[in-house]
Amino acid sequence: MRDEPILKISSLDKFRGKTQVLHGIDLELYAGERLALLGHNGAGKSTLIKSVLGLINAEGGTISICGARPGTGAARVATAFLPEAVSFHPALTGFEQLKTFARLSGEKPDIAALLQRVGLGEAMHRRIGAYSKGMRQRLGLAQVLLGRPKLALLDEPTSGLDPISRQDLYAIIDELAAQGTAVLIASHALTEVEARTDRIAIMRKGSKVADDTLAGLSAQAGLPVKLRLRASGDQADRIALETGGRRINGASVEILCTPQDKMAELRRIAALGDAVVDIDMVPPRLDDLYRHYSNEELN
Repeated sequence: MRDEPILKISSLDKFRGKTQVLHGIDLELYAGERLALLGHNGAGKSTLIKSVLGLINAEGGTISICGARPGTGAARVATAFLPEAVSFHPALTGFEQLKTFARLSGEKPDIAALLQRVGLGEAMHRRIGAYSKGMRQRLGLAQVLLGRPKLALLDEPTSGLDPISRQDLYAIIDELAAQGTAVLIASHALTEVEARTDRIAIMRKGSKVADDTLAGLSAQAGLPVKLRLRASGDQADRIALETGGRRINGASVEILCTPQDKMAELRRIAALGDAVVDIDMVPPRLDDLYRHYSNEELN
């Protein structure tokens, strides 16, 4: 039997004046799970996160964090938050700022080791006012790591980070999840979250329109698999004609088929013999699925 979720959102409604901005949101997040929360600007991601943090009150539904209501002492202890635009006192050093946070939270961590872990070892005694945006983001991540939170809410966590730092950040997220932290990542970086999350939830105009693993979303969407063939010599036209595919990049042919039909299509391609030099199979990617589920015409 599965444990109770760390975060449980049920039938959440939120209004801004007479405009409803969240429509009956249901969402569960379990210990050790990494969930990507996707959606266009204005889809309701930030409103949902603010509701979980207890910064705004919803007009309908419930939110539970380890059994506690948002904004209560128990929920605050269990939750860590990294905003997209972190803000710290510019006159303090990174070490001093993190030490202050540790004192406020009652934690007694090895602050130098934490700063070393997020790549600020050489800058820990430098004033934050001299930090780049990426360095401030790293300091924010160190704050998230302070108390081994049960729930970590990360809003565009790779904002301002270079490619190597992005890899380091996701390695730390993996460590958090391995320790049992439930991690929610709100992001527009589809390529990154595709490979580094367990589940994907997509919002559109205040509603949750998808919530599953990448494989599950792909199966539900029924998007085609792409088979890309490289033709031998002048065989591209013949291959396109016999397979019903279309020529691309001169000597290549692209065929679209359903996931259920891909094996039959591969056998048909094998029968073409030496006319086909190479073949690549490209399943639907997250950006394809995101466009599909974000399409307003689906409703």
